[in-house]
Amino acid sequence: MPGRFADIAAVAPCTGWFGRSPARSPPSPPGYRARMPCARLLPAALVALGVAACTPSSPTASPTVASSSMASSSTLPFRVTEIATYDEPWAMTFLPDSSRLLVTERDGALSIRNLDSGKRIEVSGTPKVVAEGQGGLGDVLVGPDFAKTQRVYLSWAEAGDGGTGAAVGRARLVLDGDRARLEGLTVIWRQQPKTSGSGHFGHRLAISPDKRFLFVTSGERQKFDPAQDLGTTLGKTVRLTLDGAPAPGNPFVDKGSPADEIYSYGHRNPLGIAFDAAGNLWESEMGPMGGDEINLIRAGANYGWPAASNGSHYSGQDIPDHRAGDGFEAPKVWWNPSISPGSLMIYSGPLFPQWRGDAFVGALSGQALIRVDLDETTATKGDQWPMNARIREVEQGPDGAIYLLQDGQGAHLLRVTPN
Repeated sequence: MPGRFADIAAVAPCTGWFGRSPARSPPSPPGYRARMPCARLLPAALVALGVAACTPSSPTASPTVASSSMASSSTLPFRVTEIATYDEPWAMTFLPDSSRLLVTERDGALSIRNLDSGKRIEVSGTPKVVAEGQGGLGDVLVGPDFAKTQRVYLSWAEAGDGGTGAAVGRARLVLDGDRARLEGLTVIWRQQPKTSGSGHFGHRLAISPDKRFLFVTSGERQKFDPAQDLGTTLGKTVRLTLDGAPAPGNPFVDKGSPADEIYSYGHRNPLGIAFDAAGNLWESEMGPMGGDEINLIRAGANYGWPAASNGSHYSGQDIPDHRAGDGFEAPKVWWNPSISPGSLMIYSGPLFPQWRGDAFVGALSGQALIRVDLDETTATKGDQWPMNARIREVEQGPDGAIYLLQDGQGAHLLRVTPN
């Protein structure tokens, strides 16, 4: 089987940027019971062939909507239009009140795409990144005072003492005709501690509705136990001021640094974070083998990893499920088999009024766009539309369209609009 499907093994987890093998993960804790086989979903074509394994990535997509790289538009309740192509894109955000789109790529490239003209402008002055495993240039976010300061926020994987870790920086985005640059890039937050390996950085960004705080998801770097340790920021969501300082009123401020940054803990690989219209904070998180989650994030709450999960270790060893009274915050929605949520967006636009207020998840191994119905603080599974490609990122455009970034080399930027 050609391309990236050629290295599929009989059992392979989907923990990495491309769903890498368990050799990059620490060994499972002893004493757990085997429960289930490998759970990352396969493309339908591989399932039909009886391949019982997890695909590392999708093949390079072809340039037509009707191609095998995505579901036929006739099978979907919306129109999908291909706009542009990127290599290993990770995140995108629109500049305010414009059709200009900032896109990050894993190797460190940042560019601006004018969706009206189709023109792409490279942005200079980006940070040096470690583009290994799941590491690279990550999220991008426009500051709430962008009209005045032109400030943007970025996250990335960097090297340092002890190994690698996520970093968050801010800079001024200077637009000068056909040129663009980041000016005054300054690191305002780093994962603590840096460690070995190249997985589970997390580093998704969100700004609170009151425009006072920056939230950062921080993965547990495939190290398990640090997610429960308030002496590290691994396996946490952190709440910072817009300058990167610990936010006043954080739940563990009395425990000193770095606990004073922590907002919630017990997370594994949180790759999506977004606020709804009521100000509730939602998070999407990759579980181990099964147990992918949508969580409602509450200050000071413990989400259980690695002591509780609705999935199992890749070895097949069991992890206790979430249960009432176990002291952990259970997910509002979970998947088993896994869908590998890579992003989260909560829709508020005019083009799809029937879905306003719902969450949209880009599924990597699930190769789908997934809708989750949100009703105040409850969530239920909605639609799961096959896209026949790994979906890395979901974003809402200023026109109310839904924009998707596929994953991998030759990945397409897609626009989703009503039929």
